[in-house]
Amino acid sequence: MENPPQIAGIGTAVPMTSYTQQEMLDEFGITDPRIRSVFLNSAIERRGLTLPPLMPDGSRATETQGQLLKKHTENGLAMGREAIEACLKDVGATLADVRYLCCVTTTGLLTPGFSALLIKELGIDVHCSRLDVVGMGCNAGLNALTAVAGWANAHPGELALMVCIEACSAAYVFDGTMRSSVVNSLFGDGSAALAVISPAEPAVPAEPAVSADSGWSAARRPAGEAAGALGPGLLKFSSCIIPDAVDAMRYDWDDAQGKFSFYLDPEVPYVVGAHSEIALGRLLEGTGLSRSDISHWVIHSGGKKVIDSVRANLGLSRHDVRHTTGVLRDHGNISSGSFLFSYERLRAEGVTAPGEYGVFMTMGPGSTIEMALVSW
Repeated sequence: MENPPQIAGIGTAVPMTSYTQQEMLDEFGITDPRIRSVFLNSAIERRGLTLPPLMPDGSRATETQGQLLKKHTENGLAMGREAIEACLKDVGATLADVRYLCCVTTTGLLTPGFSALLIKELGIDVHCSRLDVVGMGCNAGLNALTAVAGWANAHPGELALMVCIEACSAAYVFDGTMRSSVVNSLFGDGSAALAVISPAEPAVPAEPAVSADSGWSAARRPAGEAAGALGPGLLKFSSCIIPDAVDAMRYDWDDAQGKFSFYLDPEVPYVVGAHSEIALGRLLEGTGLSRSDISHWVIHSGGKKVIDSVRANLGLSRHDVRHTTGVLRDHGNISSGSFLFSYERLRAEGVTAPGEYGVFMTMGPGSTIEMALVSW
């Protein structure tokens, strides 16, 4: 693609409260050695969470599905707003510049969705185009980015925002089973916003002119990027669904608990890993590129085992996945926004160079592997 949509900026947000894995075990009085082992051997040190309120006896309350949905909405709006504001500051834009808003979430259901609520709360133009991607899971950030890039490509010079909002604290079941304990040991709350634009001109001028009406220019670069450039261009997307593993990751109703419950099959890491090379081959097909041409990898922090499986199957080094494992360590699995937290860390390093290629990769229910090819 000669003049692809480009990443213009990023912003992230997490809750004010966070807990170590040991603190989580203490908070819920978990003594089962098998469950403790799951928490303490997860490669996670700390996660942002909003726990259930404390009861008079010091225990944590059992939240109803209604209370969880309220938590999803309230916490999601707070994190989403913070991420959007940080992203716009990074770009050098204002809320008045936003022309398209895509919101992604899996941790709750609300209608109208986050896009409408954020437009009202933030005062974004009521004519802003919008999209809500709901229920697709941890892979959904790249599914949504495909749509955002398509819109940006059709509207050169106009600013599109994607915001992933995952209040995983609103998707927990505490029943003492190993099934729920694996989930409870893994996920954290967070939001990430990404700005995308298709430059109005094929080449970015060395001294960009500032728009007189909005004070923002499509050519303005965010902090941390090379001078005179936006972020990487979004060249190509690919999807790989594994129908035989359609039930391996799911968020469905638990009659016994009276709420939704997330399920992860123990074989998920190996299934995803085994198909990752196929997915990469599809992405690179027709580009003239090979695995060795990829300099940077931005991979969803799905969990220790899935990261190790993907790394082994794609022949990646620990250095290649340093940001993926770092985000897992510091935040846990933040679902759809995890890969954006990793991208933010890569950009902050300032190690990318013009002409280099990168791959974004997310995995989730379906079971699904999503990929994007980017270039600096």
